Amino acid sequence: MKMVGAMPQVGQAAVSNPPHKEASKILRIRSPLVDVELVETLLLLLCLFMMFFFRIIGQRYDFLVVTISMFLFFSEKTLYIKKTTIFAQIFCRMKKVYKVAGHRFAVVMPDEEGAWNEMQKYETFLTEDLGDYLYTAELINEMPDTTGKQLVVVSNQGADLPRVEVYDWNGKWLFEIAPMMEAPVRVFFFADKDFTTMHFRLLGTRRFSMDIVMQLMFAFATARKNTLMMHASVTMHDGKGYLFLGKSGTGKSTHSQLWINNIEGCELLNDDHPALRVENNGEVRVYGTPWSGKTPCYRNVDVPVGAIVDLHQAKKNEIKRLSLPEAYAAIFVSFSGLRFIKEQADGLHTTNALIVGSVPCFRLDCLPDAEAAWLCYNTVSQ
Repeated sequence: MKMVGAMPQVGQAAVSNPPHKEASKILRIRSPLVDVELVETLLLLLCLFMMFFFRIIGQRYDFLVVTISMFLFFSEKTLYIKKTTIFAQIFCRMKKVYKVAGHRFAVVMPDEEGAWNEMQKYETFLTEDLGDYLYTAELINEMPDTTGKQLVVVSNQGADLPRVEVYDWNGKWLFEIAPMMEAPVRVFFFADKDFTTMHFRLLGTRRFSMDIVMQLMFAFATARKNTLMMHASVTMHDGKGYLFLGKSGTGKSTHSQLWINNIEGCELLNDDHPALRVENNGEVRVYGTPWSGKTPCYRNVDVPVGAIVDLHQAKKNEIKRLSLPEAYAAIFVSFSGLRFIKEQADGLHTTNALIVGSVPCFRLDCLPDAEAAWLCYNTVSQ
């Protein structure tokens, strides 16, 4: 499994156009986890039972009971608008549906859950609830007893990067995540083997917890959908996207910034976790996502991929086109996925092969200067 940490801060990344958002076109979906009409009907039957019970014991509360019954039955929104009632506190849940790289997923949490505040950057990805989700992620208040879990793998890319422990538990995948190698576990989530449903529990800061849960679940659920969650910075120019790959600290954000500062018409699409998708017609497109590291660039935009560039720090600027095996290897180490699961690995390998067969890939040995940006641009944009 490839775990990717946050990008280091490199100056101020310029975004020519801010994230596009039209509030009137964003559908906010507020729906309880229970069937409101069914529950109201059951409450009405309960009230009728109480009325007959009071008659049997000789007490007359008919008027009060009937009044309550009619109020519950005819007020469609009573059960989930009155958030201060005990009933609403138990059953009131908010569901929001998002669409990233063409994939819809639903997030369900209590209406008053503070984690919603950390999902403001997801707002541009809100979409209509058509009921056809790739997966559903639901917040739970308590983790079940995970006795009997069996450790499968521990992933960590450095002492200051998140540690992810993966377990096989009760026919599901269980993930326990810590913000760094020696830190205690602060996020739990478990998913079915096909990654169509996921339940998560947050113990740490909401910002770290929500992002890592959503990023990983999206990467795992799309692994067999011709989609890769990349660790890359993406710059757009003339209707195409150019991905810059490399190890953390190589200068991906810096190189994007050099394009933006020196080449007219360049814009930042995403600075850390874009999604690559092979469309049904074979076209490879790069999508903005709600995850962009420390650079706030959450654009719901997608463009065809012009080229993929593997960056390496050097004492002079040189560029060459990669062979298919070299391109395959460069991309392989730059996406997130569970490579130890055969079905996941098969999907990731298939998508990688489709990409390198359609998109030109290059290696750029470079200095962090304008000359490197122009050399790269003049080569890959032809």
